[in-house]
Amino acid sequence: MLARDQSLTGKDLELARVLLVDDDLTSRLTLKAVLEAGGYFVDGAASAAEAVGKLDEQQYELVLSDLEMESPEAGLKVLAHARLMEYKPATAILTTYQNKPPDLGRPVLIKPEDLPELLSKVADLISQRAARIVERQLRAG
Repeated sequence: MLARDQSLTGKDLELARVLLVDDDLTSRLTLKAVLEAGGYFVDGAASAAEAVGKLDEQQYELVLSDLEMESPEAGLKVLAHARLMEYKPATAILTTYQNKPPDLGRPVLIKPEDLPELLSKVADLISQRAARIVERQLRAG
């Protein structure tokens, strides 16, 4: 699938791919810049529908989605679709909740106030996904 995207360079293919879903343009561009500076290839989506389309066309190591976009549950729908993908990306909700975020049964990342912590959590999520893939391969082999 990646070979069809002519905009990718050789370097991009070596970077972990992150799908960043947020309807707020400023937040999306800011987080995209932070994640790219952290060494990730970031693809953005402004809605749940756009994100679902991208998930069906590309493979991502991580899907980060804002909780509320065009509907209160749009972010959860994106993550539910991501978990159905055969390549099993890691998933997390992005939110601006500063106190206690809602218990969503999955990782919740607070939109950046502490950028090194955000990048550390992203790296942890991608690393955990890689470990799950290796475990599945060992069990199958």
